[in-house]
Amino acid sequence: MARPAGRRTEILETFIRHVAEQGYERTNLGDIAKELDMSKGTIVHHFGTKAQMLRELEENYMKHELDAVRSLWAQLDKPQERIAAIVFASTLLQVVARDATVASQREVVQLSDDPAMQEVRKLRRELQRMTEDELRRGIEEGTFRPVDVEVVTLQLWGSVQWMFVWFQPGRRHTPEEIGSTFVDILLGGLLVDRFGLAPLADPNGEIATVVRETFEAHAAQ
Repeated sequence: MARPAGRRTEILETFIRHVAEQGYERTNLGDIAKELDMSKGTIVHHFGTKAQMLRELEENYMKHELDAVRSLWAQLDKPQERIAAIVFASTLLQVVARDATVASQREVVQLSDDPAMQEVRKLRRELQRMTEDELRRGIEEGTFRPVDVEVVTLQLWGSVQWMFVWFQPGRRHTPEEIGSTFVDILLGGLLVDRFGLAPLADPNGEIATVVRETFEAHAAQ
């Protein structure tokens, strides 16, 4: 995630962790102030309200995810490669940006009608549009069989964005192994010719490697 400068960073990161661990409603600015040994007024000075902190969390997270997808698009050209990359990226985020991913996905409906969340909704729609465009291109090129693009897009994002509920980093499966299973099921149902499915779903293959290296490059910046 983009890191604001100074003390503000520490406040926002602590807020994100609290939301990830216990949810937005149970997150208390007084608890954050106590943990950071500061006054609640200091937090209000930096952010104004708890809702503003959530808006900033969601906006930063969505920008980070969109930047990653655009970087992947620059390296991968085929629609089946790009759809596979979205899945691997979504599973890897469960590890490389765990707190922000859980907090964002856990509270996706919070403030959904708030006019101030307009930018967040715009970013989410852009990510969905990019997915739909690749699905349509795959259908037009004869790579994917004809499907309802909007429904498949909702199916894809709906499945990966609830992963935080059951996926625990460091346990039985790596994020690449989880991503491999998702790619196998999703693209297995889309591809007209399944002959090329195995390389796309390989947890140690080109797509998974490109995704991991892209995140490592972003983290190093």
